[in-house]
Parts: sequence; C-alpha cells; structure tokens
Amino acid sequence: MLELQAQPLSAEAFADFGDVIERNDSKSFPINSGRTQRHHDLATVEALGEEARVLVSMFVSQPVTLPLELTFLERHPQGSQAFMPLHEERFVIVVAPRGETINPGDVRAFVTNGLQGVNYKAGTWHAIQSVLNVEGEFLVVDRGGAGNNCEEYALDICVNCGEPE
Repeated sequence: MLELQAQPLSAEAFADFGDVIERNDSKSFPINSGRTQRHHDLATVEALGEEARVLVSMFVSQPVTLPLELTFLERHPQGSQAFMPLHEERFVIVVAPRGETINPGDVRAFVTNGLQGVNYKAGTWHAIQSVLNVEGEFLVVDRGGAGNNCEEYALDICVNCGEPE
C-alpha cells in the first residue's frame, strides 16, 4: 500500500495538477458600484470533445476518517473539474500526473485550509471527494457532453493528515 503524508496545499506545489482556487494574491477589481470585489480568472476551465459544455453543480459529501484508505484514483480525460467549498470545509486531495498509468512515486497528497478550492486539469488522476470533520457542500464546475469522461485506476493508498501550519 502506498502511504502518503498530506501537505498543506499551495499553488506552487499543485501547479502540475491544476489550479488552487483562492483569492489570496489574485487579480481583482471593484464591480457593482464598488460594493463587490471581483477576484477574476482563478482557474482554467477545460471542456474538450464532441458536444462539450460546462456544468455547474453542487456536491454534498460525508466526512472521511483518518487515515484515509483509497483503492483507486480517477481522471476525467475530456475536461477539468473544480471543487470549491462553500462553508470553509477542509478536504484531502490526492493526485497523480496525467498519463495512461500511475507511478506510485509521483502520487501527492495535500490538505486544504478550508478557504481553498482546486481545479484539476483534464486527465489529472485524483481521489474521490474526501472532506474532513464535517459534511461538506461544494460548488463543482466540470464537463458535460458526449463520450466517456471518467476512468478509474486501481491503487491502494493510505493518507495521513497533520494539522496545517
């Protein structure tokens, strides 16, 4: 079994897998007569293939227990997939680079601070939604349309999470 220690999520550490969605250091400007600050263009949404369209959904996830044991990673080869917590829920992220197979040495684990979301690049291997401590409600942006856009890769993984610094 592959054992991972989840590290605090940062844009630099996650760059090979996608985007960290947070307003820290983001481009922003005032809108709505100055009453709203728009944090602009926080992730690159990908919708590839025939009849592709962008979907906006909400997921409600039950909390996982630690250590987190996983038996597979999944990927969406035809589109990105973004998860943004709606109530400061912390969650565990397990990712591996795009490719037909997964090298266990390339698998990484992160834990969010509750204010961060992620946008997985098309084809990035990732674990299923794994919220910590409380039920989680997430805004999800991903691809809809024709074709198979979900593949699984069997891999036994155990993730431990320390408290974020």
